[in-house]
Amino acid sequence: MRPTIRLRLTLAFAVILLGTCATVLAINDTLLYNSLYAQINGPRPDDVATTPKPTPEYEDSKDAQKARALELQQELAAELRTSAVRNAAGPSAAALAVAAFVGLAICWLVAGRVLRPLRTLTAATRRISQDRLHERIALTGPRDELKELADTFDEMVTRLEASFAAQRRFVADAAHELRTPLAIVRTGAEVQLGRRDSTAEQWTASARRALVATGRAERLLDGLLALARSESGVLASDPCDLAEAAAAALADADPEAEAAGLSMTSDLRPAPVTGDPALLDRLVANLVQNAVRHNHPGGRVDVITESDGPAATVRVRNSGAVIPAAEVERLFEPFQRLSAGRVAGGSTGLGLAIVRAIVLAHAGTVTAAPDPGGGLTVTVTLPGNRDIYQQSGATMSG
Repeated sequence: MRPTIRLRLTLAFAVILLGTCATVLAINDTLLYNSLYAQINGPRPDDVATTPKPTPEYEDSKDAQKARALELQQELAAELRTSAVRNAAGPSAAALAVAAFVGLAICWLVAGRVLRPLRTLTAATRRISQDRLHERIALTGPRDELKELADTFDEMVTRLEASFAAQRRFVADAAHELRTPLAIVRTGAEVQLGRRDSTAEQWTASARRALVATGRAERLLDGLLALARSESGVLASDPCDLAEAAAAALADADPEAEAAGLSMTSDLRPAPVTGDPALLDRLVANLVQNAVRHNHPGGRVDVITESDGPAATVRVRNSGAVIPAAEVERLFEPFQRLSAGRVAGGSTGLGLAIVRAIVLAHAGTVTAAPDPGGGLTVTVTLPGNRDIYQQSGATMSG
């Protein structure tokens, strides 16, 4: 069984504590030995060194008696020092043992106190699952590394909760959107099969309704596939021009715009970028289609592309109903629509959601701003292709 981090911390603290105590005791015993029984008025070491040694012919002289007295005094002091330090060694060892026991206990408690937030974090991690993402650690206490770790974990769980909620909402919306055309096809088939005297015209009308419903389901599935592909990341890194993509999107949307009486203007300047051409074409096409379909009869659509080298921009502005500023961000969520001011059907509610996913996959930004008189202006900015921009600038100057 591997030792826990609490046990390792306890042992590390205890070793440091015992090492410090032993060092202090050793220094104390050394100082005690050197200072014990030292006479303030006693002879200095220099006096002892200069005192003549007794000789056989002068054993009874005063100098000989003085030398013997000094030697006896030094021997007695050394013996007393040794005896005192020896007597103090037992209590010191006992005190060190008590300090070791008490230190281990204190270190164990302190380590447990310090690691308590980690146990709380571990317990919360074990409790939290897909169905219990609402729980948080909410660690209290000083703003230290452990609280910062717990707060970071809470923020991560919050993002996961929002992601799971969006995923469940997306799946529910997709199922609802797909159920409607399938129900139309099924109901039409059941009605026609239940009529024994159905005419050819009735069968033709039923087939047309089925084609419309299946077309709606097909557009929805195409949108879901495009959204999934864009969210999975850019699959290519090829040079392309947003101006060319905008020209193609305007040409495709022209019949629908003409039927609605919309006036379409464009200012398409070179806007070279690097990315997935298929996704970028879909991005611009969705912007133009969204501007055409969410408009009012006789309205307008303006498309502008430009580049300044570091960034390429495509801006699409349309007329239409007045959009509250609080509703703009919601338009970038899947299956979110504003029912007012639409001139054409066929919307899946995925257009701007796909646009945002493609923009994020290309490390760009997308913003939308409602116009005071009605309508919306959507601006997409992507990292530009400097090489192509410089080449086109040189060509234009030549």
